Amino acid sequence: MNARIELPPVREVCPTTSRRLIAEGALLVDIRERTEVERLAFDVSGAILMPMSEFERRFGELPRDRQLVIACHIGERSMMVTRFLMHQGYTQVATMKGGIAKWTHKGFPVSGPAAPATRPAAHGCGCAGTSPASGVAEQQTSCCANHGSD
Repeated sequence: MNARIELPPVREVCPTTSRRLIAEGALLVDIRERTEVERLAFDVSGAILMPMSEFERRFGELPRDRQLVIACHIGERSMMVTRFLMHQGYTQVATMKGGIAKWTHKGFPVSGPAAPATRPAAHGCGCAGTSPASGVAEQQTSCCANHGSD
């Protein structure tokens, strides 16, 4: 009989928090397919491309001793992959809420033929994990929740 494994909720982080985690040493893992990445890619040093179609075969290449931020186009596939990794025993893993679509909307660095020519103005929501007014830490899962499709 298979025992049911109770896992904690998937940790979701917005693109701003993702950038902070990457700057602190987290590894960005882009699970979009190669054709998607050829059009628009995260311009992040050290990011790993591990397409979802190859993921089950290749996930063992990912370090277990480093924070991983899993990203896709809008966050649906990365949520599934993050759950999969949690079932495989990965504990330092988060999904990028909104994926590259939200990353690009925020004006964060991207490359490729579909990269926007201009960047939108930042809305100053304090997505880096603090409230802009108080500097008090906010819960990361609610980051940017009040900004609709930001």
